[in-house]
Amino acid sequence: MPIERNKKIYRPGNWLGKPYNFFGDYLWDKYKTRVLKLPINAGLSCPNRDGTIDYSGCIFCSEDGSASPTTSGSKHIINQMQNAKLSFKRSEATTKYIAYFQAYTNTYAQVNKLKKLYDIALGVKDITGLMIATRPDCLSDDILNMIAGYKRDDFELWLEIGMQSMHEKSMQSLNRGHSYQKTRETIIKAADKGIPVCVHIILGIPGESWEDMMKTAREISSLPVLGVKIHHLHIIKNTRLEQYFNQKLIKTLSFREYVSCICDFIERLGYDILIHRLMGDRNKESLIAPLWALYKGTVLNEIEKEFNRRGSYQGFLYNYTDIIY
Repeated sequence: MPIERNKKIYRPGNWLGKPYNFFGDYLWDKYKTRVLKLPINAGLSCPNRDGTIDYSGCIFCSEDGSASPTTSGSKHIINQMQNAKLSFKRSEATTKYIAYFQAYTNTYAQVNKLKKLYDIALGVKDITGLMIATRPDCLSDDILNMIAGYKRDDFELWLEIGMQSMHEKSMQSLNRGHSYQKTRETIIKAADKGIPVCVHIILGIPGESWEDMMKTAREISSLPVLGVKIHHLHIIKNTRLEQYFNQKLIKTLSFREYVSCICDFIERLGYDILIHRLMGDRNKESLIAPLWALYKGTVLNEIEKEFNRRGSYQGFLYNYTDIIY
């Protein structure tokens, strides 16, 4: 059954005081308890690394494939999840968890192998959801059908697709190895099978103008996308981006530029799209730039202050009549 976004018009009062539709608030409202994601590195590769498409990967991707530090030290999924639980524990409060297949491309294997990996994670106590991060060119019909089989009302299923941008020039400059048209087709196909889709976006891609980024916001809102994860462009050690940065071929957004840009972006998103993240995370040992990203709490506070200063909120500049599925 094709999936559609909630037609309810959300307003700031529905967002527990935030000027945007935050995923964490949605989880609390639905489950009435704390819900956290447990990062998993399933040991899968990527066609942009193993030579199928390329060997070098996307220019922003590090050797660890965005794996969380809690996954290091063990190849076993259950051990990784237990490590994450321990690292997140702050009290004895009841907590539920989402098994988050995060590192590399988590649909890059045969269907039977993938299902076995997902089922192992879902067998861990207090798991109430499954999130799978992947590329749009690694989602065959068989894999999508298998993922759709996990969908049920009391279960938090998400397919996180690396969109990054709607512009073909950006796909090429990032060395994605696929077109944006492929991304668009895959999003629609997944939604047609009833799979909730969250797209990963990067703001500040080299060569993109402010207008380019705002066009991506409107494009997301025209698609059957239920969630968006927004990252700033950051430079990680041992990536091609680091080489370009050291050669002064690119620059990152300043703190004030990012706060302004992400508010502009969110103002153009549909009210009902859940925002899973507002910036990326990286430790100081691996981060080259921008260094303001080490102060996540300050950045998030400034984003809310900027919305308050403007008197605006998510969807403020978006017209629902623009939505065409």
